[in-house]
Amino acid sequence: MMIWINGTFGVGKTTAAKAVVEAQPALRLFDPEAVGYMLMDSLKDQTFGDFQDLPAWRALVPATALEIRRHTGQHLVAVQTVLRQDYWAELKASFSELDDQVIHVVLDADATTLRNRIENDQVELSGRQWRLDHIERYAVARTWMIKDADLVIDTSRLTAEDVASRIAEAVTAELPVQ
Repeated sequence: MMIWINGTFGVGKTTAAKAVVEAQPALRLFDPEAVGYMLMDSLKDQTFGDFQDLPAWRALVPATALEIRRHTGQHLVAVQTVLRQDYWAELKASFSELDDQVIHVVLDADATTLRNRIENDQVELSGRQWRLDHIERYAVARTWMIKDADLVIDTSRLTAEDVASRIAEAVTAELPVQ
């Protein structure tokens, strides 16, 4: 099983995912971005703006996840913003071909809350402007993301622990706590 936590930058995906994984030993954190970094390093001589634009990224993420799952025997929790519907459809189809059930979780928050969180974040200062610049892109993608999601959580007034609890509750039926 793949629990994919999607949503805009600064909404709390990584914090929630870490809490869910810590609470359930059957789960392992998987970072699709690491696949992107590998491709960026390997394709330094190529021109592309975002590693998600590379068909290789969209092919390697499900394949890498499958191999990690085979090696560890654990279900995976992925944290990655995917704002393009066609890319998400491609990823989801690839996971399905590998007989991997995907639970698509979208963490959501209103623009004011997102802006405040990003501007007040003292941990990821270098990515502040980049994350602020993506609020509008998320607003455009939000409609399809919410429609496609198995679970949508508005994080505007929730603590990270509350968000993690809601994710854990949603997957309990599919993944009994061990």
